[in-house]
Amino acid sequence: METGLSSENLDKGRIKRGGNSKRKEYSSNGIKIEPFVPRRDHNPKELKTWAKRTGFVSDYSGEAGTSASQNFDSVVVGYDHKEGGGSSPKIEIDPVLGVARPSRDSEIELDSESKHGGSRRSEKDKFFRPNYALDYGEKKIDLRGNGETNGHGLGVSAVTPLPEEKKKEEGVTEGEVKVNLYAEGEEPADRGRHRPSEMKYGLTGNPGFVPLIYYGLQHYLSLIGSLVFIPLVMVPTMGGTDNDTAKVISTMLFLSGATTILHLYFGTRLPLVQGSSFVYLAPALVIINSEEFRNLTHHKFRHIMRELQGAIIVGSIFQCVLGFSGLMSILLRVINPIVVAPTVAAVGLAFFSYGFPQAGTCIEISIPLIVLVLIFTLHLRRISIFGHHLFRIYAVPLSVTIIWIYASFLTAGGAYNYKGCDPNIPSSNILIDACKKHAYTMKHCRTDVSNALSTSSWIRFPYPLQWGLPIFHFRTCIIMVVVSLVASVDSVGTYHSASLRINLKPPTPGVVSRGIALEGFCSILAGLWGSGTGSTTLTENVHTIDITRVASRRVVELGAAFMILFSIIGKVGALLASIPQALAASVLCFIWALITALGLSTLQYGQSGNFRKIKIVGVSLFLGLSIPSYIQQYQPQTSLILPSYLVPYVAASSGPFHSGIKQLDFAINALMSLNMVVTMLVAFILENTVPRNAQERAEYIWMQPQDIATDPSLASAYSLPRKVARCFCWAK
Repeated sequence: METGLSSENLDKGRIKRGGNSKRKEYSSNGIKIEPFVPRRDHNPKELKTWAKRTGFVSDYSGEAGTSASQNFDSVVVGYDHKEGGGSSPKIEIDPVLGVARPSRDSEIELDSESKHGGSRRSEKDKFFRPNYALDYGEKKIDLRGNGETNGHGLGVSAVTPLPEEKKKEEGVTEGEVKVNLYAEGEEPADRGRHRPSEMKYGLTGNPGFVPLIYYGLQHYLSLIGSLVFIPLVMVPTMGGTDNDTAKVISTMLFLSGATTILHLYFGTRLPLVQGSSFVYLAPALVIINSEEFRNLTHHKFRHIMRELQGAIIVGSIFQCVLGFSGLMSILLRVINPIVVAPTVAAVGLAFFSYGFPQAGTCIEISIPLIVLVLIFTLHLRRISIFGHHLFRIYAVPLSVTIIWIYASFLTAGGAYNYKGCDPNIPSSNILIDACKKHAYTMKHCRTDVSNALSTSSWIRFPYPLQWGLPIFHFRTCIIMVVVSLVASVDSVGTYHSASLRINLKPPTPGVVSRGIALEGFCSILAGLWGSGTGSTTLTENVHTIDITRVASRRVVELGAAFMILFSIIGKVGALLASIPQALAASVLCFIWALITALGLSTLQYGQSGNFRKIKIVGVSLFLGLSIPSYIQQYQPQTSLILPSYLVPYVAASSGPFHSGIKQLDFAINALMSLNMVVTMLVAFILENTVPRNAQERAEYIWMQPQDIATDPSLASAYSLPRKVARCFCWAK
């Protein structure tokens, strides 16, 4: 197929032959024209604009049998073979590069060779050199975007004048013009993967010793809410003391540091923090509030913790098998953003019944804290102090510190003092009728009710099996096996989101499998040490990388070392355990909202306006919230003595499913009462059963096959260290 121009377009842009290439050329109607040369830093969005402006029409020809003379003619614009007309001009444009496509017989040479008469290279060598150029008579077009004329043949020029002022503004010098590779309003499909990196320090960056310490502490301080607030929710529900809460916090800090270092060397090697995940919190609350544990008084905390340890270990073994066996690579074929986005969002939405109902017990400190966090993260997010967005990075620790001091003044001023009530031991006030309604408020609002600082030791090293031997039951193990699958889906989304945020290609299925397998191993360690939850990649870490713009492995590694050091200092865990529960619930409202937002942001890696995708996500989220609400209606009578925020987690013992096998009934009722489990199942089934067209099957960046052995960028980012790779060469 040949490309032609109308006679009207020919009149607009007829190209003159001969003469000096530096002189101004005129069209047939006397309008000045500038030579068309793509410049070095051309904007790939102006090719279509130039074509409209000049009247150029292109019909791409894919015929392979064109001769050398035909190929030469195909790149000449507006050239007349004869004075009065002749054959219609033709040009062949590469549909990808947006420039004149050279034929196999076209002459390709380097700039220096064309200027100084250097020796010619072989065609293959010249074509793959980065500085090659196309020489078509008078005009030599450098495929890098440079152009110049040598004055001995034909010239390729534009047909519309470019004003001098406009050229200066856009940085276009004479003889240069921008070329658009895409249509107006369109963007490349892989724009998220190839956008310019805005990171201060990349994956292998080394900011220096002092900045390394600062950025390491900064990274973990921005995640402190996700690391330490889970024990503040779990341990009091399990019947543990303030000292038990301090020990669990120290254990979580130790495990977070150790597992993060393991992940940096043996996992995906992305700068992601490992720690206790909120994915495991809801299942843990279901097990804690089971019927057999409600009336347990003797060593209740230790018994429930051992039960959780056994379930976490079994679920983690399943996760290890999923990763090391390669099954995760197969599972990745049916896991995409439509499945990941609602699943992660449901993790945050699952605690709506706990968040503000718990924080509302002390609205005089909870509402100011929520408002302060929102002001820091939203209204003051652009304010920079010494080049750092401190309000965005330290929103949680700054807000907690300010409101904690404010709550201390309220406590010292007598805001929570009641006549005849002992503020130090609120639980004893239940015996006094006048103090019954105030005991709960005093326990959750006062800053001096915790005795963790006075009872904890200065130095304490967390050790495995510190609560006793794990207990294994079928019903709890089944729950954690399914939850570990949800945690794997959560981690897959975090891997891909983090890689694209730091301008890396998404990890290959083999790298993802390796990361999931290591997370399973780290969760086994969490089960042995007794943290109460499994260990997985923190979704909030993606937000931290985005606002700090620091993605260095060394930074995260040093921060993890600090966490191990702080875990040995017992007073650190005791101080964090002294945070009032209403204050902790207020911070969790923001963190759970952040998890929901990060989950939904995963939808950007596909077509955001696709009706099929929107419908699946909407149905998944609605049923993921509605079906558990139906299961939670089956509540035992003893739920009347429980706080309202724990009622949704007691339906597992008396749900609607009855098969005659108590262990199986408990497991199914518990799983159907978990929002993220139901959401993941609905999204997974709909996504893989609703028909898709070819465009919908190939719309995700995640689904593009990549080979780490042939891509240097993948090898440098995800390959194991050499010494480690030698020891684990069998693990393909």
